[in-house]
Amino acid sequence: MSQESNDTLQICTSYVLEQLRIHEEESNDAKVVPFFLGLNGVQGIGKSSLVSSIARNLEQAPHQIPTVVLSLDDFYLAYEDQVRLATEYPNNPLLQHRGQPSTHDLSLALSVHASLRAGQETSIPSYDKSAFSGKGDRKPQQQWAKVNKYGQKPVKVVILEGWCLGFRALSDAQLTASWMDAVRQCTQGLGYRGRLAHNRLEDVHFVNEALRGYDALTE
Repeated sequence: MSQESNDTLQICTSYVLEQLRIHEEESNDAKVVPFFLGLNGVQGIGKSSLVSSIARNLEQAPHQIPTVVLSLDDFYLAYEDQVRLATEYPNNPLLQHRGQPSTHDLSLALSVHASLRAGQETSIPSYDKSAFSGKGDRKPQQQWAKVNKYGQKPVKVVILEGWCLGFRALSDAQLTASWMDAVRQCTQGLGYRGRLAHNRLEDVHFVNEALRGYDALTE
């Protein structure tokens, strides 16, 4: 690890420790719920590596704080469900592969979230992106790691990372205006380099509406 990366890790770890301290001091419950931390960022920026390193720091001496990392990627729809979604909307290119809001199993994500919050024994889903020639599939449940098992120290920190975590849907008016502006720039040769203009408004609207359901993960 470079010195710069190590400095970043130490800063992030110190931040989490301070927020955990505040969280526990402000809790009015006899049983303190875990501290939940969300992290977003564009794909490929190193979110997974960073949160894994933070978790490792927290769990090692001198802190020894039970920590679990959740990735939004691990809540992608199972292969059959993704195929079903793509088949149901064959003309929407945004739904033909995993990635966009609507291609995650939100019910599963929310149930895991609630279980961890309640301090219950929880199985942490895992997704295999290499399955089905790269189309991906959720790993069998018997391969999921379990936390908060009997005899284990309860999880105190939960870190959830995902590229669209914390994003909020636009209003219909905002979405339409953004789409029309993108189309204008694209058709008038104004150096447009985005992807919005290359999708139908109704297809983007579908994903925007699905994004509203993700609010529950961060509220």
